[in-house]
Amino acid sequence: QVPLVESGGGLVQAGGSLRLSCATSGFIFSINAMGWYRQAPGKQRECVAAITSGGSTNYADSVKGRFTISRDNAKNTVYLQMNSLKPEDTAVYYCNLGRFRRPEYASWGQGTQVTVSS
Repeated sequence: QVPLVESGGGLVQAGGSLRLSCATSGFIFSINAMGWYRQAPGKQRECVAAITSGGSTNYADSVKGRFTISRDNAKNTVYLQMNSLKPEDTAVYYCNLGRFRRPEYASWGQGTQVTVSS
């Protein structure tokens, strides 16, 4: 079983910033792509960003220029820096192994709630 522990969410005003973290273990983190996903109430889960083992990144059009994904292989952690937040970014955010829009692990973590007020 691969633990995926997301943290860093919270309540922020529109235009603000948050930095999410996803800590994991139990596999060779450095050779795996990692992605961030989000699910808003009543909507399907969507991939917002992913980073390959080599550091290449992909973003959903809705977050390009505002979100930045990064990774620290020494800490088995992937990050999501979110700037210029909008109310429509409100969702529960999750991480998973795999490339952009290709989650590999069936068991999702508990996620971290991000709420952006207008």
